[in-house]
Amino acid sequence: MADKFFVATSPHIKKNISVTKVMWLVILALLPAYIHTVLLFGMNTVWVSLAAVAGALFSEALMQFLFKKKITVHDGSAFLTGLLLAFNVPPTIPLWKVALGSAFAIIVAKQLFGGLGYNIFNPALAGRAFLMASYPVAMTSGWTAPAGGVLSLNPAVSQAAADPAVAKFLDSVTSATPLNALKTARAALDDPALHEQARHVIGELFSKDSVFNAFLGKIGGCLGETTALFLLIGGLFLLITKLADWRVPAGYLGTVALLTWAFGGIDGLFTGDPLFHLFTGGLMLGAFFMATDMVTSPITAKGRWIFAVGCGVLTFTIRMWGGYPEGVSYSILLMNIFVPLIDRYTVPVSFGEVRS
Repeated sequence: MADKFFVATSPHIKKNISVTKVMWLVILALLPAYIHTVLLFGMNTVWVSLAAVAGALFSEALMQFLFKKKITVHDGSAFLTGLLLAFNVPPTIPLWKVALGSAFAIIVAKQLFGGLGYNIFNPALAGRAFLMASYPVAMTSGWTAPAGGVLSLNPAVSQAAADPAVAKFLDSVTSATPLNALKTARAALDDPALHEQARHVIGELFSKDSVFNAFLGKIGGCLGETTALFLLIGGLFLLITKLADWRVPAGYLGTVALLTWAFGGIDGLFTGDPLFHLFTGGLMLGAFFMATDMVTSPITAKGRWIFAVGCGVLTFTIRMWGGYPEGVSYSILLMNIFVPLIDRYTVPVSFGEVRS
């Protein structure tokens, strides 16, 4: 019995590419966006990313050593997790906190599930969720304007106001990220004293200049929220090389665009601005680099459509009515839970099978 039979779980797909090559190609796809964030935030980007990657690599090696497994930090998976987490935090976050987030991502969301290929949640997003729950102030404040840009709005919007409440409102929306400003302005619509100013702020946020600034990264936010153009370039690279299935970003972005256009405005149906929602927040990062994760996304074509649309609906719902201004990370994590169920009920018909 020299020959042995090996039984493995599906999908039984063979391709002339290794896990290591896949991981480093995805990292390569993130390189344009990373360089752009370095230009925007300087050494803050470098230190944050180094802390995140170091925390991920150390945690990976430590857990594999404790579990007496082969140490595989060279395969790029932990490096990618750390880099993606860095894109999900503010440039001013204390370094020890982002390193702790990486440790949680690797230890809890990856290694305790069995390691690469067995985790049900995207590790980087799990790390971000941990940081949001543990250090919400560090994750949602202290924003800085990028080089050559502003925060959410042009400082001219924060003009002197006789009413202290109006002045406080204008100051709050000009020192926040675009999605934070939109959330604050929407809430202020119900206040008669702030209604007109809130409408003005929303109009400015949806203006062509604001959307163009968001597309080019001339706004404040997490590292991955300030580089939509270059994330799009990296995402197209993943699609061209077939490292990501086009159905996921298409379904995700398309759903968010449709829902925000139809229901995201303040003057009735189809008065929203889908481009604002596509280019702000972490949507580009999530659609191309998180939701397309091979381990935590469905394996069937139909399942990927369901997964992508579900992510889009949840993102829209959280942005519009949730307590947080952004819903990308939580939408993907929630849909990760349903991936086994989606795969179970979207299995294609076996070749030659005839259904009665």
